Amino acid sequence: MNAAVAAPVRAYIALGANLGDAPATVHEAMNSLDGVPETHVLARSSLYRTAPIDSSGPDYVNAVVAVDTHLSAVELLRAMQQIELQAGRERPYRNAPRTLDLDLLMYGDLQQDDAQLILPHPRMMQRAFVLVPLHEIAPGLVSDAQLAAVAEQGIERIPDGA
Repeated sequence: MNAAVAAPVRAYIALGANLGDAPATVHEAMNSLDGVPETHVLARSSLYRTAPIDSSGPDYVNAVVAVDTHLSAVELLRAMQQIELQAGRERPYRNAPRTLDLDLLMYGDLQQDDAQLILPHPRMMQRAFVLVPLHEIAPGLVSDAQLAAVAEQGIERIPDGA
């Protein structure tokens, strides 16, 4: 008898970039996430343009993807960090402009708070650039009240092909 295969975990990942060709970088990162072993991208939000928060540099391009994965949260995080490195990510100082930033927002219903990883992401509910694209692909995870709380933060959907 074969051992049962564990069901995949649904995770949500925020993507952002504000250096170089940010829209192309975010699209390529979405494709790279779909290429991570034992991981499949299920949904991709539209791209959104936002002004930097607690940062400087050009506007950001942001999006959120939903993935099903058989990787652990830490394994998925490591794969995300490799994708950032391949995109030329450097971390010269906190909130520096970046070629690519990937944040693990949620990993199933896992709650974790240690030196490696905090889940759910501790600031996701404070950021329109996370909540608006997350609401687009998973409306049940973001309430109208949560959207209203970040409504003053400027966010603009980028038309497809723009």
